[in-house]
Amino acid sequence: VTGVQTCALPISSFDLFCELDTWDADMTKNLEPAFLRERSRVVEIVGTQGLIFTLTSCGLCVAFDIEKKARICLLNITSGEVVRSLFFNKANNHLITVSVYREDKFSSLKCRTTHLDSIRRGQPEHGVPLFATESLHWPGFVEFDDVNQKILTFSATNRVFKIWDMINYRPLYALNDPNISEIKISPGIMLLIYNRQSSSIPLRILIIEDGTVLKSFTHMLHRGKGVDFIEQFNEKLLIKQQDENLRIVDVQDGTVVEVDKSVFPTPSAFIFLYENQLFLTFKHHLVQVWNFKGHLVSSFEDHRLWYSGPSTCSNTSNIAINSKQDTIISYCLDGDNASGGAINVSSILSGKLLARIKPKAKSNGVDAVHGITALFYDEERNEIYTGNRSGVVHVWNC
Repeated sequence: VTGVQTCALPISSFDLFCELDTWDADMTKNLEPAFLRERSRVVEIVGTQGLIFTLTSCGLCVAFDIEKKARICLLNITSGEVVRSLFFNKANNHLITVSVYREDKFSSLKCRTTHLDSIRRGQPEHGVPLFATESLHWPGFVEFDDVNQKILTFSATNRVFKIWDMINYRPLYALNDPNISEIKISPGIMLLIYNRQSSSIPLRILIIEDGTVLKSFTHMLHRGKGVDFIEQFNEKLLIKQQDENLRIVDVQDGTVVEVDKSVFPTPSAFIFLYENQLFLTFKHHLVQVWNFKGHLVSSFEDHRLWYSGPSTCSNTSNIAINSKQDTIISYCLDGDNASGGAINVSSILSGKLLARIKPKAKSNGVDAVHGITALFYDEERNEIYTGNRSGVVHVWNC
């Protein structure tokens, strides 16, 4: 989720600035595999310093210059490369791409870091490979932690987790324990979740800088019931089992707050708001705000998330949160119009609808807020970038 600030002008004055198309027959005509040459929906947008990087569902990654309203280059620089995710590394002004390749049947993740200056010059081939020593084929992975400026990798062959410095990509330490099943990262700390025992689950909290163990403990579970999720927020641990109440555990003093399962159904996704000690939950079209006393802080008015696909919302690609974490920008159903959409701006603390952004004109004869599949808010430029199911990106500014 991106960080943003309040717009210098009333946010309702946002209007369409330009349209950028990820698909170009001449630019993609020689790409392999053939599906990279097909038009597909935008699934991820990253914007910074007047540049927009877009990723489509087929794995095509395109860089644009906003002021020139033009493509700069493709980030798919190698034959058979399919980009799977993007990350802008503010620590060193690089864009990191995570890709798979046809040569190994798209089974391994490979990372590359490229300075923005090289991309501006249309020279993405100047990027440098990362984590070449790690085996990142499934279930291996890479995770970027912007808050702590750390990178977490999991190598599938030896089942080793490693923590890397985000500034210079130097390895800091490794966690070589086959009993670790999952790692959750919070500001300053990591939660290690170990393989479940019959009626308990071992947990350990580490300082993320050097791996020093702060606390080891065991949480008791209901025997025979699956664990829906375990999440960490500073000293609070959120644990929910199947058909059981949510338990909010304070790992410092051991106190537990329970939230009835009828009030708190298992969400599809979370966003933790560290600035305000709150968290957002997403389920179906609904977004709610909770505190760590187990109280519902607010529900958003006239705010039903629009998304395509299954009946549960499992990602937050159509959502942005400002840096003060008091405002949410999201793509929603437009009132009772189930086929139409609007960009809603709402107060997180009160749930009030602050503004609804709709275009004053159509783009190429089409409603520019129709079928949005990705949304990004650029804090520095006060601009919203939206991508749609046709692979088109729209830039909105004040």
